[in-house]
Amino acid sequence: AAGTAGGSDIKLKENIKQVGKSPAGHKIYEWNYISAPNSRYRGVIAQEVAKIKPMAVAIQEDNMLGVYYDKIDVDMELIS
Repeated sequence: AAGTAGGSDIKLKENIKQVGKSPAGHKIYEWNYISAPNSRYRGVIAQEVAKIKPMAVAIQEDNMLGVYYDKIDVDMELIS
């Protein structure tokens, strides 16, 4: 949803593989969440987005980082 920061902290992810780069320079990855090993996602890693566009990253209640995907040129997708 626009305006909410998706859980994009690297600490939540495993089996991370870079698959591309956006026009704005964000590295695009595929991964699964440690808590959901059977689903693969595509998107960005919050720690890297923070270096390029810090305003697109939020610190969430659990102190993990989230990304406002509506502020960057990458969509987060469920791919499998």
